[in-house]
Amino acid sequence: MSGPWPAATQLAVSTLQVGGVLVGGPLLLGLTRKVKARLEGRTGPPVRQPWRDLRKLAGRERTRPEQASWIFPLAPLVLVATALVVAAGAPLVAVNPAFGTSADLFAVVYLLLLGSVALALAGLDTGTAFGGMGASRALTIGAVAEPALLVAVLALSIPARSSNLPAIVSSSLAHPIWLASPQRLLALGAFLIVVLAENGRLPVDNPGTHLELTMIHEAMVLEYAGPDLALVTLGESARLVVLLGLLANLFAPWGIATRPGAATLAVGAVTVVAKVGALGVGLAVFEVFMAKLRLFRVPELLSGAFVLAVLAVVVALVVP
Repeated sequence: MSGPWPAATQLAVSTLQVGGVLVGGPLLLGLTRKVKARLEGRTGPPVRQPWRDLRKLAGRERTRPEQASWIFPLAPLVLVATALVVAAGAPLVAVNPAFGTSADLFAVVYLLLLGSVALALAGLDTGTAFGGMGASRALTIGAVAEPALLVAVLALSIPARSSNLPAIVSSSLAHPIWLASPQRLLALGAFLIVVLAENGRLPVDNPGTHLELTMIHEAMVLEYAGPDLALVTLGESARLVVLLGLLANLFAPWGIATRPGAATLAVGAVTVVAKVGALGVGLAVFEVFMAKLRLFRVPELLSGAFVLAVLAVVVALVVP
């Protein structure tokens, strides 16, 4: 980081990142659906369709199971809040956002885990068979995916000698040769698998299915309707943008703003939008040619991601 930044500039960066994640999350979902439809020979809905759906859901009646407790309405708020807190401090547009000093990798991973656990508890809170099934599956996946994510980013923190995400990005920019190191490639493989698992994408989960025997995420949110369902959708899309943005800037940080100024911040914003958009298109192309794994094979895939992450840490410790 190039010296201390003005507090107003840091606050503007965090505000820009939070606003971009909120607005861009549904648009990214629309982009992936549009690309998949085109590759499958269909016209598909417009890219802005998820925003239309959210507006429609926000105007509908809120319904809740009679047996649900305060956990059920609170979970969507926790899901959105945790994603936005991470977005405020993560190095997405610039390396020095307002809450960058608090963006420790352990804090970020456990904030994302808090959103996942809240949604799983809400699935259990409904008292339905589908909710319990989805929550059980989601927690089983999260029990392996979250440690893999933590260890993968830990491998990046070893050469940077810091677990702070902005510091890791700044160190990577100062030492470009690190970006092609073996530990980076191993950590990248683990990170990619975790992103797919955390966001319920193929081959871990199929976001477009409602088949009872294969649902994971959809089973947990079947009881949500109206504004609550809109919040769940918004929170999930925000998490996807945040994780893809971290993937882009931790492993290819070029273009991120390293100095205060309107021009550099504009370049950083455009760059991260382009990176996340490209990753979204790549995700859509990948899903078109990928089938969903059987449920009992998913832990094997995530265990492989964890092994890759551990190997990345070992290589980072051994190789200078």
